[in-house]
Amino acid sequence: MGAATNVLKDEHRGIEKMLRAIEKQIPALRAGSAESVPLFEQAVDFFRGFADACHHYKEEQILFPAMVAKGYSTESGPIAVMLAEHEQGRDYIRAMADAIARHRSGDAKALSDLAWAAERYAELLTAHIQKEDNVLFVMADRALNEAEQVKAAEQFERAEAEVVGPGVHERYHKLLDTL
Repeated sequence: MGAATNVLKDEHRGIEKMLRAIEKQIPALRAGSAESVPLFEQAVDFFRGFADACHHYKEEQILFPAMVAKGYSTESGPIAVMLAEHEQGRDYIRAMADAIARHRSGDAKALSDLAWAAERYAELLTAHIQKEDNVLFVMADRALNEAEQVKAAEQFERAEAEVVGPGVHERYHKLLDTL
């Protein structure tokens, strides 16, 4: 296992923690309880700010291009599948955010829509993480030598500071610790 893929796998564990937290609350949403809506608001923020802006950014802007430089394609194969799933996940996050806003405006159907989008997102990301951990990252570990992995991991740190912003990563980890 390489330095870069280890960072991404560690981030997967945090994402899974949030996924499990929302999955536990989906039945209550389906039953019409709005008690957990604040958790879903936090989850949408987390998925946008951590899973997408931080984690997926590192994959899309650093790891995948390093793999493409080694001959992998973004048009077909595992990287193409991961990119398509990232987009699908963004659609589900938008649907969750929309359902939360509609709920706040009094839309009675919004809770069931939130449950639907949250369930689809959790299913998608759970399978997505398994594919990355067990297939894509294994391929990356074979394709990228240790120096390339270290370079990618260093680029991850710079991306966190420059793209995501100082302290954001830590704020999301604190949120996960409260779950």
